[in-house]
Amino acid sequence: MFSLLWTLIIGGIIGALAGAIASRDMPMGWIGNIVGGLIGAWLGEAIFGSWGPQLAGMAILPAIVGAVILVLVVSMITRGMAR
Repeated sequence: MFSLLWTLIIGGIIGALAGAIASRDMPMGWIGNIVGGLIGAWLGEAIFGSWGPQLAGMAILPAIVGAVILVLVVSMITRGMAR
């Protein structure tokens, strides 16, 4: 139970950091940050491997890089749909 809560908190922080680094916001507010952080962590670890410090089962540096990539891609897609 606490493991899942901890993972969601870390995912939200990673998503918020990625949004701040990319200067873009994820859709759906804090839920979007959590989902973006978790998917970004998976994407970053799939691309860059599992190196660096780990927290809640996620390698922090690849997770942040993956989440930044995800935020940029999602913002390009949502911006293209708005036009």
